[in-house]
Amino acid sequence: MELELVFIPSPGIGHFRSTTAVAKLLIDIDDRISATLIVIPSRFSDHASSSYPESQNRLSYRLLPPGDQSTEHTFISYINSYKPQVRTAVSELSQRRQVAGIVVDMFCTSMTDIANELGLPTYTFYTSNASYLGLQFHVQSLYDEKKLDVSELRDSDTEFEVPTLTRPFPATCLPSFMLSKEWFPFIVGRARTLRESKGILVNSVAEMEPQALKFFSDSDSTPPVYAVGPILDIKADHGNDSQDEKKTDILRWLDKQPPRSVVFLCFGSMGGFSEEQTREIAVALERSGHRFLWSVRRASLEDTVKASPPENFTNLEDILPEGFIDRTAEIGKIIGWAPQVDVLKSRAVGGFVTHCGWNSTLESLWFGVPTAAWPIYAEQQFNAFHMVEELGLAAEIRKDYRGDNLLGELEMVTAKEIESGINSVMEQGSEMRNKVKEISDKLHVALMDGGSSSAALRKFVQDVVGNVP
Repeated sequence: MELELVFIPSPGIGHFRSTTAVAKLLIDIDDRISATLIVIPSRFSDHASSSYPESQNRLSYRLLPPGDQSTEHTFISYINSYKPQVRTAVSELSQRRQVAGIVVDMFCTSMTDIANELGLPTYTFYTSNASYLGLQFHVQSLYDEKKLDVSELRDSDTEFEVPTLTRPFPATCLPSFMLSKEWFPFIVGRARTLRESKGILVNSVAEMEPQALKFFSDSDSTPPVYAVGPILDIKADHGNDSQDEKKTDILRWLDKQPPRSVVFLCFGSMGGFSEEQTREIAVALERSGHRFLWSVRRASLEDTVKASPPENFTNLEDILPEGFIDRTAEIGKIIGWAPQVDVLKSRAVGGFVTHCGWNSTLESLWFGVPTAAWPIYAEQQFNAFHMVEELGLAAEIRKDYRGDNLLGELEMVTAKEIESGINSVMEQGSEMRNKVKEISDKLHVALMDGGSSSAALRKFVQDVVGNVP
C-alpha cells in the first residue's frame, strides 16, 4: 500500500528545510511512504521556484503563488490567508493518491480545519522541544480547569510547576505571547487544536528530555509524542554567489584561529539590537579579551508580531565605541550574514552566544559547542531556562530578556552581564562543556539504526498506517 503524507511548513526557507528533512527521514525509513510539501511563500523574500530543490522520487513540492503580502498581516493571519489555496492543493492531490494524513507545522495548526473537512487525520511537526510543548498544554489546562490566565503574571515573581520540567518554572521566563492579553487567547486555542492531532513529531531527542517524554507517555489527554530529532539541515549549501564569497572569507579567517578560541555571536534570522545595545556588546567583547566572530544586525523598527526581519547597520563605526574596530582588528571579525552551520563546525569556535532558537540550539549541541543564552522572542525565554537551569547545557546572559517589544519598553543588557556570559561559555574544561560533549554524542546515536529517534520514526509510520481513513 502506497501512502502520501502532505506536509504544510510555515512560510520561510528555515521551516521549509526542517520540514523537508523530516519528510526525507520518513520516506527513507519506509518505502510505502511518499511526501508532498505544500509551500506557502515568505512575505519577506521573492524566492523563485529555483530556490527550492527539484521534486525527486517520493518527495514532491507544490509551491503556492504569492498571495496578499500586505504589511497589515500578522504572521498567523498571513498563513490563514492561504487556506483556500491549501484546501485546493490537498483536494487535487487526494484525487490522485491515497493521502494518509496532513502534517502541519506548529504555526500552521489552523490548517487542521482543512484536514477535518476532507476527512483526513492531522499530525503536527513541532519544531521546538517536548518540554515547551508541555508548557503549552499546561498553560491551557490552567486556564480551562482553574481559570488561571498566565498573562496576568507578567509582572509577577511567581513560579509554578510544569509537568515536563523537574524544577519550578518562573513566570518571568514565559514567552511574551503568553504574557500578552491580546495573544493569550490564541495561545490557548492553539493548544486545544494541538490536542486534536493524531500524533506530534517533536524535534528533540528522548535522552535530552526524559521528564517530558515520560509525561506524554503516561498522559491520556494528549496525543502520542514522537521525539524524532535532531532534525537539522547541516549538509546542504544554500548560499548565493554573494554569500559564497562572504562564507569563504569567514571560514578562511576562522582557519587561522587557535582551536576553541573564538566566541561566535549570532541571533538568528530575526534577531537584532538597537545601537545602544550593540555598543554594550562591543564593550563586553573587548573587556573579555576573547577572539570573536560577531554577526551584527539592527533590530527592525517594525512590529515583531508581523515578523519584520532585521537589517544591517549602515554606520557601524559611528555606533561602536571609538577605536573599537582598530583595537580588535587582530582578534575579532564583524560580519552581517553568517553561515551558522559552517561556523559552528569550525574547530576554532569555542562558544556560541545565541538567541536560543531551537534549531540553533540543536546545531550547537550537534557540533559540541557550548552556548550562552540570550533569548529575544517567541519561545526562546523558555528555551533559555530549559538549557541553563533544567539541563545545565548553557551559560546565562539573561534568561528573561525580550526583544519583541510586546510587553513595553525593552531593558538594556549590560556589558557586565554579557562579559560574564562570554567568559563562562568560553571556560575550557568546565562541567558545562563536558555535559555538552556527552549530549552531542547522544544526539548522533539517536538517529542511527536502533537509536531512540530512529525507533520513534518507525513507530510514527506504524501509527500513520493504522490511522489511514
